[in-house]
Amino acid sequence: MACFVAPVTEAVIVTVMKHNCRKQEEKTFKSAGNSAKKTKKVTFSQKLGWLNTMLWGGSFLLVIEHIWHGEVVPWFPFLTAMMNPADIPKMLMEIASVGTTMAVIVTLIWGLIVLAYNTIEKKANAPLLSDKNAEGV
Repeated sequence: MACFVAPVTEAVIVTVMKHNCRKQEEKTFKSAGNSAKKTKKVTFSQKLGWLNTMLWGGSFLLVIEHIWHGEVVPWFPFLTAMMNPADIPKMLMEIASVGTTMAVIVTLIWGLIVLAYNTIEKKANAPLLSDKNAEGV
């Protein structure tokens, strides 16, 4: 019915967070005398962009699926479940259970992606064993 509402809500919040984080990073880079484009490190705002893309993309697909099944219509109140007052509690329960679960799962997957990226990045920046031996000899 309207399970996409929870991921869309999270996507809006993440979009605002990403823009605020990007502004803060730009201030930090300017005060440090660096430009954001010179650094090769992926910033947190870029990582939030990954989550943003995942949430908006998934929500878009859910909306298309709901339109396909006739659950979302182009006239007010847009959700067919809201046309009958008896269906509203069922719709809210679906948003709270299914929609929130989907949003949490997408966020957890993003967290795993960021964790894997950070681990790979640390290993790539770690000195090689042969470099340590070369310095000691």
